[in-house]
Amino acid sequence: MSLCLKNLTVRKLDGSVLFDSLNMTIDSGEVVSLMGPSGCGKSTLLDVIAGHLSEEFSYQGEVVLNERPLDSVPAHQRKVGILFQDDLLFPHLNIWENLAFALPNTVKGEHRKQQAIEALEQISLSQLAYSYPEQISGGQRARVSLTRMLLAQPEVALLDEPFSKLDKQLRSQFRDWVFEQLKVANVPALMVTHDEQDIPDNSRVLNWPWETSHA
Repeated sequence: MSLCLKNLTVRKLDGSVLFDSLNMTIDSGEVVSLMGPSGCGKSTLLDVIAGHLSEEFSYQGEVVLNERPLDSVPAHQRKVGILFQDDLLFPHLNIWENLAFALPNTVKGEHRKQQAIEALEQISLSQLAYSYPEQISGGQRARVSLTRMLLAQPEVALLDEPFSKLDKQLRSQFRDWVFEQLKVANVPALMVTHDEQDIPDNSRVLNWPWETSHA
């Protein structure tokens, strides 16, 4: 599996170029980190891939996931998983219901609850199945949020500063766990970060203006 960006150029409404002619391929199990100043287009690039690009922008070029062009595919059909700074769990659903919400439609009835509970057991949080997001810690919410993303069986993972709101000790533990889970999922991943400590060892980094280096 791979994510390929081919000659990608993003422009603002006034015609000015946000970034130009970006070419990149991310392979299965690889995490590529994207760094640069605010306003250079990091999150906008994630929006292009996910199919959520604001009307303030337009783009040229191709986004190809596993040899499947995504440019005309609706966002909900792209099989793109996203992890944000905020966990975005549904406050009116308990934890297992939050997880079950992400499962593919092919999983029916009681099997949805069963798979959600099994996922919680795998991350040692089964005791929180009937708790609500406001009742659990930030670190626990972060783990549930990543697990929910992976239960949707994405073919690529996008991470938009996912560790920035966690305290230093928790941040380090969660970061290592996230990269471990992404490795098991074996999907290409693109991460936006401002912190060099977030970058996995021996991985590619794109620094603005985006050129590849290694951590």
